[in-house]
Amino acid sequence: MIEKKFTEDHEWVSIDGNIATVGISNHAQESLGDIVFIELPVIGKTVKAKEEICVIESVKAASDIYSPLDGEIIEVNNSLENEPSIINQEAENNGWIFKIKLAEQSQYEELMNHEDYQKFLKK
Repeated sequence: MIEKKFTEDHEWVSIDGNIATVGISNHAQESLGDIVFIELPVIGKTVKAKEEICVIESVKAASDIYSPLDGEIIEVNNSLENEPSIINQEAENNGWIFKIKLAEQSQYEELMNHEDYQKFLKK
């Protein structure tokens, strides 16, 4: 199983070679409530860690999604355009939002593992 890492902004990241898959955590989707819209990032865009990438909207609020790592957006989950509720059903699997080709793989090691993320949530 591929290990997931987490950010303080509640994104999750899994890595395969130099490609990272990014989505929002179960905690984030539960906090947002029913997700009704997502503005997907632009493929080919070069991004920096902690840069705003896209917006996700729920019946409660809109929330910015940030890139957890430096790199280039190479793929987006187009199924979310028609069915953003996939994020509510499978936030940490089929509800992934985008894939990024990493510029600096060492940044991944700086993110929180699952145990550390759980401790962070209790603060």
